[in-house]
Amino acid sequence: MLPVDEDEARRGRTRYTLTDRELGHAWGTCAEAEGLFGPTGREAYELFGWVPEEHGEGGVGGWIGREMWCVPEDRALDEWLLEDAEALGPHPGTDGLLVTGLADHLPPPEEYHGTVLLHDGRRRLGSCRGFTRALPPPGRPDPPIVLRGLTPGQELRRALETATRPTLDLGGAALEVRDDRGEPFTELSLWVTVSGWRPSALGPDLIDLELEGKLAAPVPEPARPLWEQWLAGVPRTTGTWAGLDTRQRWAWLDHVLRRPRPHADVDRPSGRAYGLDGGHVTDVPGLYLALGEAVNGPGGYLGTDLYALADCLGGGFGHRGPATLLWRDSAVAREHLSRALAPDGRPYDLFACVLDVLAEFRVRVTLA
Repeated sequence: MLPVDEDEARRGRTRYTLTDRELGHAWGTCAEAEGLFGPTGREAYELFGWVPEEHGEGGVGGWIGREMWCVPEDRALDEWLLEDAEALGPHPGTDGLLVTGLADHLPPPEEYHGTVLLHDGRRRLGSCRGFTRALPPPGRPDPPIVLRGLTPGQELRRALETATRPTLDLGGAALEVRDDRGEPFTELSLWVTVSGWRPSALGPDLIDLELEGKLAAPVPEPARPLWEQWLAGVPRTTGTWAGLDTRQRWAWLDHVLRRPRPHADVDRPSGRAYGLDGGHVTDVPGLYLALGEAVNGPGGYLGTDLYALADCLGGGFGHRGPATLLWRDSAVAREHLSRALAPDGRPYDLFACVLDVLAEFRVRVTLA
């Protein structure tokens, strides 16, 4: 067995593995990667005739949330979603409000003439009389992805030696990431175009490989501190996310959802007793983070919405009913989640819905 310091160094050298998706071989491994964090395709829109809710937040800008639902008042069109929405403030010289966010697969209702109501899933934000796409703020070009100190595999050495063009296309690839303990952390998809390579200062026979290829889903900048925390290994205690704001909690939950779980399909015996610390369940991501950790321990996953929660409780995600759950400080979740808004703007009690789903899958809940 390697001494601890040598073992840690070995893991560091192989934090990133660039793998060919079609043939499965590794192009190379390295310890450092740059350019993984960046913009995520945000769009900018102007909301004409913006009227904020009298007691709403962010009437002149500033509110930010996981989602902004736009609901035609006469229900002539389906509701439309803008994710990770942020209000930039009034459009100078107009009665409009500028917002940015990640557009859903449906286009905004620009052709609709009528009042559009807006909410973020927990409160009504206001209304407007229409949308238009606005020019986004000038942005910097995406930085290249640089894999530093890369140990190239045989296939990559051969490709670089025989390259006849300034750029070299390697096709679809996966960048596999491992944490400090050598455990799978995440996997990023990208199309690899090599734009340059040079000897690395990190050691002999190593190269710095520069890629023009774009990530299929760039890692949003707000997730950078969470990556740094998770790369040290899966949290050892529950509630590590408690001090995060709602946006960061969503990023944490996204990672919990996507991270590899080698033994996720192994359910524990029925009759288990779980405990949930509800003191920090003040928003939707906090609810599902707390539920996931109650059943599957620190960093555990048990859904991101009611449908995913039901799917997880049905088996394959650690739980097998019947079971019991002691929900401590449940009044916090009742206060913050009992007045939620569905995508179409209709109010509902999310706290009660969660209890119903748990009961359906034979989880007896004691509220404390």
